[in-house]
Amino acid sequence: MGGRPRGRLRVHLGVAPGVGKTYAMLSEARRARERGEDVVVGLVETHGRAATARLLDGLEVLPLRTLPYRGTTFTELNVGAVIARAPAIVLIDELAHTNVPGSRNAKRWQDVAEILDAGIDVVSAVGVQHLASLNDAVERITGVRQRETVPDEVLRRADRIELVDLPPETLLRRLAHGGLYPADQVDAALAGHFRLGNLTALRELAQRWLAADSRLGLDQDERLGLDRDGGPDDERPRLDRDERLCLDRDGRTDGERPGFPGARSWEARERVVVALTGGPEGDTLVRRAARIAARGKNVDLLAVHVTNADGPPGGDPATLVRQRALVETLGGTYHQVVGEDVPRALLEFARGVRATQLVLGASRRRWPFARGVGATTSALSGPIDVHIVPHEATGLGRGLARPGPALTRTRRLSGWALALLGMPLLAAVLVPLGLSLPSELLLFLLLVVAAAMAGGMWPALTAAVFAFGLLNWFFTPPVRTLTVARPENVLALVIFVLVAVMVSTVVDLAARRSREAARSRADAEVLSTLAGHVLRGESALPSLLARTRETFGLSAVTLLERSDESGEWRVVATSGGMPATRPGSADTDVAVDDRLVLAARGRPLEVNERKVLEAFGAQAAVALRQQRLREVADRAGPLAEVDRMRTALLAAVGHDLRTPLASARAAVESLRSTDVTWTEEDRGELLATADESLIKLNRLVSNLLDMSRLQAGALGVRLEPVAIEDVLPHAVDDLGPLRDRLETDIPSDLPEISADPALLERVLVNLITNAVRHNPGGEPVRVTAGSHGGDVEIHVIDRGPGIPAEAHERVFLPFQRLGDRDNHAGVGLGLALSRGLTEAMGGTLTPQDTPGGGLTMTISLRRAS
Repeated sequence: MGGRPRGRLRVHLGVAPGVGKTYAMLSEARRARERGEDVVVGLVETHGRAATARLLDGLEVLPLRTLPYRGTTFTELNVGAVIARAPAIVLIDELAHTNVPGSRNAKRWQDVAEILDAGIDVVSAVGVQHLASLNDAVERITGVRQRETVPDEVLRRADRIELVDLPPETLLRRLAHGGLYPADQVDAALAGHFRLGNLTALRELAQRWLAADSRLGLDQDERLGLDRDGGPDDERPRLDRDERLCLDRDGRTDGERPGFPGARSWEARERVVVALTGGPEGDTLVRRAARIAARGKNVDLLAVHVTNADGPPGGDPATLVRQRALVETLGGTYHQVVGEDVPRALLEFARGVRATQLVLGASRRRWPFARGVGATTSALSGPIDVHIVPHEATGLGRGLARPGPALTRTRRLSGWALALLGMPLLAAVLVPLGLSLPSELLLFLLLVVAAAMAGGMWPALTAAVFAFGLLNWFFTPPVRTLTVARPENVLALVIFVLVAVMVSTVVDLAARRSREAARSRADAEVLSTLAGHVLRGESALPSLLARTRETFGLSAVTLLERSDESGEWRVVATSGGMPATRPGSADTDVAVDDRLVLAARGRPLEVNERKVLEAFGAQAAVALRQQRLREVADRAGPLAEVDRMRTALLAAVGHDLRTPLASARAAVESLRSTDVTWTEEDRGELLATADESLIKLNRLVSNLLDMSRLQAGALGVRLEPVAIEDVLPHAVDDLGPLRDRLETDIPSDLPEISADPALLERVLVNLITNAVRHNPGGEPVRVTAGSHGGDVEIHVIDRGPGIPAEAHERVFLPFQRLGDRDNHAGVGLGLALSRGLTEAMGGTLTPQDTPGGGLTMTISLRRAS
């Protein structure tokens, strides 16, 4: 093997356990064997899956190496046997596996490297969760840390990487049907990897890793795959049941694959946030952030500017407008938030939009020991990557906006007035009075406290220093000098300054806490309103958006949704004035999920307000889902009824159509037979049987067709003046042999009715047939008619067992035969169809008890005009 070139490595990378990477590997091996290549199985884990195990049939499987460890025998890949056999291709599963102590190598990927050095091609498989660089991300997604990992460099040196993929929904169905794990392990699997969000996140994580590795962007409808040498790759395995992405090194395509659902999960999707100060360095930061975003596929770019809680926005407005246009030109969105603490405001915004990276400019502070926004943000960022980008203005002395004061502008001015004007006035008043030094100290301290309560810390500190100087000059012997004669006076002045500082600090802190408490109380009230909205069932989107607009004092609130196909935004619901048509066109927008954004116009919201707005956005998403579920349910109700009708029709065909058909066929075949000589009486009986069966069949088919037309709303009704004595004879003729069990009593002066003659005939035939079937053998069924007010009533009277009053309406349900256990009695459409036809003609059909026992069905129709 001295001159044999190094083998080629092909890796099947699975997006999650159970997607079929081992199946794909074995399928490739079988195709290679069919082409005549020398393929062996070094080690394959089937995990008890029968479909995977069947693919091993006919493949040469090399013996494994057995190793004892802690009283148990384990099997591992036999590297020596593989090299000695020297096949063209060897299959080695579970690339990240850790070998049992005492093995030839510590890890299986090291075994693979040794086999590749021997000039043998290797086809292997590994899950994306085992990639070393993604270990932390996988743990954040699934909550499970993978102890077995394979270095990324091993896969980067592979000649071909093929991503084996399945939609999360398909994988969950496979798990539920027992296709992945035994029944007793399904619950544990569902609690780990196998949750829809986890699977979606792992899927995109794998795609991003593969796209970054190949330095190519992947669309969901693209499938890329070539080898390093650029040659054709017709032998690439193709799994019909899997959706897969393939990538190799020269970036050319080897075919297309069907697109798969573009589900997204925030744990896997990259979002880059760039912080803008309104300074000239913003252009550099935006372009740098855009380059970072361009490294991946479908990466979101967001720019944010933090303004002071009090006062006008920081930075040059014209510069911000220009930088906003630049961000939107590069495909990003611009946001403005209000916050007192810039680092915390930035991080709260980044976490709110689920950012993965944050781009900041290097500090412009000149002070060497000052802790800038970048350093503070980096220390508090947690899992968000922070990029500090140097620029031309670094160290030139202008920083990001500093936290705003806790007190209003009026109170601060009052505090400064007390400090700068009140102190000289107090000194001018006290000099001629000649009070003792302790009294003068207390009066000056009182004024310092007043300055602290009015203006906060800095006016109070200024007042304390000013008071110290005034007390020393005017009231501490020797006066008119800055010298203090007695040590106790020095101590008194120092204590005075310390007390002033402590009091001013406490007052300033109390003011900040009071403001925070007021804001928290307001947030709690808003959330309480939202909870009441949910509890009262006010889930309609317009109502919720109107409440959102009123709560925050906005001019318009809009729920936007992005189309999966085109990526364009559309307005789902809005309240107020002119709605925003896309994210970035509003003053504030919060991402509810990857498809929904709540956009607000009217004013920029503070970071804390954005957090509350996110709660409204989440409820808006729930309301939208409920609304769509109701719409689906409303559409599904009639469809379910139609489906039930079709199912019942098919069930009816199973017996009720075959029975008269079989009787008629048997009678006709008997008459045609030449083996038997039939008497005239026999022939008449057979003909009567055939006739009766065909009448039943005709009636059944007519009922089924009429009921289908009624259900579909396609039954044509033509009303005209009709005399009952003209319709009844045709209905009696349709009864066949049953006509002998009928009596009629129709007055000759009965007025005409407004009806469809054909439909009325169908109603009468169904009612009379039903009455005859339930009537005692010796009793006839009577049909009578009479005029009642403006209507004409037709009564079909039988003396059968009748039905209970509580079941009067139930007998009109399709496919109901109340109390009838005889399967030969028909499909139970007669009464349902009769009522439907009667109501289609503008009449009513009601059941009544027959005096003395039995049931009377009454048809009521309007007189003809």
